[in-house]
Amino acid sequence: MLQREPNYQCEYCRVYESNSFYTFQIDHIISLKHRGTNNLDNLAYACHICNRNKGSDLGSVLDSEKTLIRFFDPRTDNWLDHFDFDPNGQLYSKTPQGEVTIRILQMNHLDSILERRLLIEIGLFP
Repeated sequence: MLQREPNYQCEYCRVYESNSFYTFQIDHIISLKHRGTNNLDNLAYACHICNRNKGSDLGSVLDSEKTLIRFFDPRTDNWLDHFDFDPNGQLYSKTPQGEVTIRILQMNHLDSILERRLLIEIGLFP
C-alpha cells in the first residue's frame, strides 16, 4: 500500500489547504455505505470541491466502456502515474482511473484551471 502524507494538500487535485477559502475534509475513499471503513488506509485529505463532487461514488463509466472504472485511490496509486498537467493548468489523464477522476471531480473546471495556472506560476503546484 502506498502511504503518503497529505501535507495539507488535497490528495485528489493537489491544491494546498492554505490556498483554499474552505477548510479541507476527510474523505472516505470507499464510503461507509459501500462497506468502507474508518481506518486510515481508507481516508484521504480532500478539498471541499473534490469531496463534494466525489460524494460516495466509487468510480464511473467511460463513454467507450460498459464497466465501472474506479477512481484514483491516493492510498494505492501514485498521482503522477495517473495525471499530467501543462503550464496553463489543464490536467490530463494517463489512465482510465485518471480520466474518470478528472471528469467526476470536475478537476478541469475553468476556475480550477485558472487557480492551478497561478499555483504553477508561483511554484506551488504540483
